[in-house]
Amino acid sequence: MKYLLPLLVIFFTGCSIKNYEHSEAKIVTIKSPKIKFSDIGYVRHTDDAIELELFEAGHVFQKIDINRMICVQDGCMRKHSFNKEYLNASYPDDILQNIILGHAIYAQKNQHKSDDGFTQIIKNKSVDIKYRVNAHESFFKDRKNHIIIRIKEPNGY
Repeated sequence: MKYLLPLLVIFFTGCSIKNYEHSEAKIVTIKSPKIKFSDIGYVRHTDDAIELELFEAGHVFQKIDINRMICVQDGCMRKHSFNKEYLNASYPDDILQNIILGHAIYAQKNQHKSDDGFTQIIKNKSVDIKYRVNAHESFFKDRKNHIIIRIKEPNGY
């Protein structure tokens, strides 16, 4: 029995280690009712997992892991629960990972393509979103819910 707990810790810790295929430094801005951050961050991802590591003054401020669930320093939760607590309950479950990766949101609703990306404007009773993606930046703004998420290249673009 005394060996069961250390064995379980090793087993579960070993399963959580990811080898990310892509790793990029970004300037990350997140303004929501629960998170306020603007500084350098690292986006690491594979086809099925994302890690967003946010730094403030050279130290890790927050780490957000996205897989089947979203894990933050407060613990892991379902994507819908994360949206409800940190963003907005009306958002689709995959909205955060799509913004981080620069993919379309809301199943490409109102998507207008441009030479180097696309724009989406989504308005309904719950949201007033303008989402813009180009080669250097993903910019999400929801005026109704006072949420901004910006992921951009650190090289001045």
